[in-house]
Amino acid sequence: MSETADARTRLLIVDDDHELCSMLVEYLGPEGFAAETAGTGTAALERVARGGIDLVVLDVMLPELSGFEVLRRLRSASRVPVIMLTARGEEVDRVIGLELGADDYLAKPFSPRELVARIRAVLRRMAAEPQPVAGALVWGPLRLDLRARRVEIDSQDLELTAAELRILELLVRADTRTVSREDLMLQALGRRLLPTDRSLDTHVSNLRRKLGKLTDRVSVQSVRGSGYALALKTG
Repeated sequence: MSETADARTRLLIVDDDHELCSMLVEYLGPEGFAAETAGTGTAALERVARGGIDLVVLDVMLPELSGFEVLRRLRSASRVPVIMLTARGEEVDRVIGLELGADDYLAKPFSPRELVARIRAVLRRMAAEPQPVAGALVWGPLRLDLRARRVEIDSQDLELTAAELRILELLVRADTRTVSREDLMLQALGRRLLPTDRSLDTHVSNLRRKLGKLTDRVSVQSVRGSGYALALKTG
């Protein structure tokens, strides 16, 4: 395991490519991060369980346990943000990772500079203070307690990832008005919308599926050529 000292934000890089890990540890130090590494999924789970990790960079292809299985186990016990490393062009890997609760993804090969940008964007989203609210945001059968990061529908818990919660918050605050894809991407995912980036659509699809399991009164509607809006079924 490798480590840099005296940095405020601690990262865990999970990859069995030792040269890549060493390069990233060296690059991330001057950027203000203390980077540790783990070469297997088992080692990664053990390290996260000990606490003190602020973000995990997790490769999909790992010995012993796949990155997907590691993410699945992490999400059963932890909300630590995770950026998945996927193979170039493997859209299915990106979709599965986001469905399992990854906060972002980056396709290999990548530049360390882009990884730093993604890390900072995810950390900004996680650290953002919710706007002052009187107890909670209530919209139809939805109740969003942003301070506790908890969502209820008719007193039933709705389990959402951090990105899904932020998207839902933005849609609730807009009431039934349309929120553009560009605004959702920038405010919920922390980066600009690119034509080839389908992560927003995947998050919205997951949000729709989870909402649909608990209620038919609230839905996320696509507004052609514009964005998304909440719709409330009455009567």
